[in-house]
Amino acid sequence: MAQLKFKQQTSVILSCLFDEPYLETDSANDFDPIKIANQLRQLGDHYDETVIQPLIRNIQKAPADQASVMFTNSVNTLCEMWVADRPEVASEKHLLKATMALSLYINRNCPDVTTRVRGAIVSILSNRLASWIMEQGGWEQASSL
Repeated sequence: MAQLKFKQQTSVILSCLFDEPYLETDSANDFDPIKIANQLRQLGDHYDETVIQPLIRNIQKAPADQASVMFTNSVNTLCEMWVADRPEVASEKHLLKATMALSLYINRNCPDVTTRVRGAIVSILSNRLASWIMEQGGWEQASSL
């Protein structure tokens, strides 16, 4: 999977994930961003009630210019906890789950913060997870693991 295609797909998936309008095309391929967004939503929902609440409060209390840093730190904290609990699971999978869990919680419960942390979400997906997602065969396979 080419890097440009990955970036385009990531953008479309995030649009679907955050309930932004998405127009389907006539494209004849297996890429279904709505299905992938739903699968990612399920990943995030699974962890919504576990350890997210204190981390979210820290992000909400952060000054606007520190929200992305607090978001990234919170994602890292979640990921480290899950890696310690389940080291047999790829750390990238934990990172994807942590990113989705926090992203979805923020989007649902404090949407004003979503725009402040969206750059951090894109950065994590593009800089820390892109290679792993492409190694899995793309978004289709990575979101269903």
